[in-house]
Amino acid sequence: MINKVTIAIDAMGGENSPKKVIDGIELSLKENKENFFKLYGNKDQLNVLINKKPEINNYCEIIHSENYIKDEESPLTAAKKSKSTSMWQSIESQKNDKSQITLSAGNTGALFLLSKLILNMVDGVEKPALAGLWPNKIGMNVVLDLGANIKCTDKNLIDFSYMGAALHKALYPKIEPIIALLNVGLEEIKGSEAIKKAYQHLKESNKNDFKFHGYIEGNHIMDGNVNVIVTDGFTGNIALKTAEGTANFITKNLRKSLNKLSILLSYKSLKQFKERLDPRNYNGAILLGLQGPVVKSHGSTDAIGFAHSINVCHKIVKANLLEKIKSHLFTVDG
Repeated sequence: MINKVTIAIDAMGGENSPKKVIDGIELSLKENKENFFKLYGNKDQLNVLINKKPEINNYCEIIHSENYIKDEESPLTAAKKSKSTSMWQSIESQKNDKSQITLSAGNTGALFLLSKLILNMVDGVEKPALAGLWPNKIGMNVVLDLGANIKCTDKNLIDFSYMGAALHKALYPKIEPIIALLNVGLEEIKGSEAIKKAYQHLKESNKNDFKFHGYIEGNHIMDGNVNVIVTDGFTGNIALKTAEGTANFITKNLRKSLNKLSILLSYKSLKQFKERLDPRNYNGAILLGLQGPVVKSHGSTDAIGFAHSINVCHKIVKANLLEKIKSHLFTVDG
């Protein structure tokens, strides 16, 4: 396991688990054999699945968990039985230096709560943020917060900006982070008091490891003029679900509107277009601000989407994201 990235997986979280977890690992290993997986869950179910795929056996270790957290459970209910669950144990493995990152497709609220309880926050950060990757015309956006915090102060938005810039630089080191605050207009006088205060701080910042673009409206998120988009979790989650729904609507209705001949003539272009809009190719949101990295996979994704979230985990560890976040947060403005 020399130089391998050790990923702790809550193998019981999300729809169609643990099957999609094992299938996702199989897909990921076809592209990258530098990962090792510690699978927390029901050992009997996991052994049956892994025995059918002997080619992945050397890349996995099963750690039995008595319980798992159901999707419909509240975070507080989940916390009461947490220490015996696959989710708790997969997160705790980081604290015990048995893994470098945790991945779960399980209950989002429970994952946030348990991650904060076990890993604690980075000094100076009040709230974690859920950051995701979205395509734009020329590359990729980091967008945060996608639902961890309904209400945010100006400090929260400033912290999210610095952490988002660090994440983008970690994943795409050759591209300069360009930050924008998602707002209802481009004028400085528009928006809540929190967003206006965050705007002024970022505008006057002397940090030289990112550029501040200003405000951006929702219809320009994918233009490519910026690549780190910051907002509160309420707005971010609505924007995320709207984008996913729109992408699904376009791809489904485009196929319906084309006849067989036009599909055959433009198959390659249509395939590339569909892949560009496929949410599974951007699966894996990162919970930033903790003393250890945690990645949230969509609960309803399939093996392809789960394999992409594994790829995100690999990139985060290899890029030493936590140290980059601390560097961004504690570089003092002049």
